[in-house]
Amino acid sequence: MMISTRGRYALRVMTDLAEHNNGAYIPLADIASRKDISEKYLESIVGALSKGGYLDALRGKGGGYRLNRPVEQYTLDDILSVTEGSLAPIACVEGGTCERAAGCRTLPVWQGLDNVIHEYLRSVTLADILEQEEPI
Repeated sequence: MMISTRGRYALRVMTDLAEHNNGAYIPLADIASRKDISEKYLESIVGALSKGGYLDALRGKGGGYRLNRPVEQYTLDDILSVTEGSLAPIACVEGGTCERAAGCRTLPVWQGLDNVIHEYLRSVTLADILEQEEPI
């Protein structure tokens, strides 16, 4: 499993929105400028996050994006699931059926790894990220 640029940028956007969370809508241009990410690329990311129910969006003058719940309620698992889709380490853990599953001795290893990944990502919230020391 490797997190794509889309997933990493989604976390950067959500962190920026959390840092500037005063109830107002934040223009995408402001986020793009602060995070040095193409506004065009961010449009698809915030669109997915908005459609997934993680952001409120407002078009027009005074529009932009804002969080729609407290930062403690956003887990990294939620955010990455919207932008990455499956985080499963191998295809047969994604929920599909494998004709070899019944006799596969390694399947429990991959299922365990998948559980560890999701447990960890569910344990980290945007609030946790904000509490970290500023990078040098």
